[in-house]
Amino acid sequence: MSAVRRLVPGLLVLVVLATIARVVGGATPLSPLVVAIASGAAVAALVGVPEWAEAGIDRHKLLLETGIVLLGAQLTVGQLVGTGPQVVGLAMGVVVLGVVFVELVGKQAGIESRTRSLLAAGASVCGVSAVLAVAGSIDGDEADISYAAGTVLLFDAITLVVFPIVGSALGLPDRTFGVWAGLSLFSTGPTAAVGFAVSETAGQWATITKLVRNTFIGVLAVGYAVYYTSGGERTDATEIWYRFPKFLVGFLLVAVIVNLGLVDAGTQATLGTVGDWLFALAFVGLGFELNPRKLRATGLKPILVVLAQFLTVSLLALGAVTLVL
Repeated sequence: MSAVRRLVPGLLVLVVLATIARVVGGATPLSPLVVAIASGAAVAALVGVPEWAEAGIDRHKLLLETGIVLLGAQLTVGQLVGTGPQVVGLAMGVVVLGVVFVELVGKQAGIESRTRSLLAAGASVCGVSAVLAVAGSIDGDEADISYAAGTVLLFDAITLVVFPIVGSALGLPDRTFGVWAGLSLFSTGPTAAVGFAVSETAGQWATITKLVRNTFIGVLAVGYAVYYTSGGERTDATEIWYRFPKFLVGFLLVAVIVNLGLVDAGTQATLGTVGDWLFALAFVGLGFELNPRKLRATGLKPILVVLAQFLTVSLLALGAVTLVL
């Protein structure tokens, strides 16, 4: 019971700011989720995160993952048949290209091997989660991890603002923009936020595409573990599974259950509403996470290498998405 009481104050902060965001979003052209992120970031920048609220606000990641699981209720077989294979192929190409680019260019820039690999994982698969997964499989030290995670968080903050502006300027169809965002951005939360800032359709496709990329986290962690293993050392499969984003399994299970007709239309609509609220709560928490006070000093070299990777992969992805979809 004491554990629940520790969570309540922070969760109430999320609820209040998410409610304000939904009201503002309903009364203005702004997306409620964009307002949610902005409100969290503003409060964090102005007053920080009070100690009494930390435990509850930290649960925003669980809320986001639960919202993504419920998003599976909006995925139809027709969508998967129509675009699924292309999205999987594009995601695989982005992951391979991104990893190879950072490894080769980072080596030329003189970035140390393990730091380079963590940067490649974070930029190519799923942000800080991939950094931690690969760090666990290659025994990365704290300095390497903080260096790579800080770089990823910096790009998350910038692309969260810039990407919707660029997408609107290009005038892309909603589905095309969503898939492009899912192929280009680093972390799941900012990717979903960027997509939903444009439209519901763009948000769904951005999230689904990003989830496809996320599934490569295990393959990449094992691949790096094998690469760095020498002598009789063995890969720590338990660590890899611990870091694997297991909410992907829930997303797929919900999608299967709904498409088998086991959920009626009313329940499906309710799940959609609950998911909308979970995203609003989670994005307020994401705003706190993007507090500039928490962004570490990452140095210039990794930022330049990741910037070059992001621009190269994003531009090629845009061309491929435009041709394929």
